[in-house]
Amino acid sequence: MVARTGVFGALTQEHRDRLRILAREVSSATDERVFNESVKAGRFRTLGAGDLLGWSWLIPPRHRHLGAQASSPARAYEFDAAAVRELCGNDPELDHALLTVVAGAVAGRLRSSRVRLLDPYAPHGAGEVS
Repeated sequence: MVARTGVFGALTQEHRDRLRILAREVSSATDERVFNESVKAGRFRTLGAGDLLGWSWLIPPRHRHLGAQASSPARAYEFDAAAVRELCGNDPELDHALLTVVAGAVAGRLRSSRVRLLDPYAPHGAGEVS
């Protein structure tokens, strides 16, 4: 499990250990649909170097606003959202850390989308912040 970057880089070792118990490794093939829009968001994943896929699990009414499809073979850790929310309900420090990370991921993707909307001829990923 990614420990020093992305989602897990913002957490203490104790919090990473508590979340690790709830993780299961999953994989997706190229062009495989990971999840669809407008379905209940009962899980989320980490990708690459700690990237987060899915935040609807955290925000009521907990339905996906977008879908996701793998552009290449992918391995990820998937978490049961209800179990993570319960863990956060019992640990305000973990709750705050995860909310901060998720808000940061959402903000980064909004910035990227804004840049891509402003320059429709930019190559895919041109608005991403590293």
